[in-house]
Amino acid sequence: MAITVFIRYQIDPFKRTMFEEYAKRWLTIIPKAGGDLQGYWMPHEGTNNIAFALISFENLAAYESYRARLRTDSDGVANFNFAEEHQFILAEERTFLRKVAL
Repeated sequence: MAITVFIRYQIDPFKRTMFEEYAKRWLTIIPKAGGDLQGYWMPHEGTNNIAFALISFENLAAYESYRARLRTDSDGVANFNFAEEHQFILAEERTFLRKVAL
């Protein structure tokens, strides 16, 4: 069963540019690690501190393998460190979804 991980980020609204840089770095890192990146979404109008990402996987086991690969990928580790150093992500929530209809 295919799953999609829906990630909701609470970001520092004064550091949106840094979050955007962080998100753009994942465009190559995530596919390399085995994720099917559906995209990242940034605040545009309205709420200025919430961003989203969607990443799909064949199943939960594929997601777990992907997470393990990210922890050893030098680019992935560097991006995690970038986020930690600059503290632009205040909170992160993950929801695992399965598609039921188009």
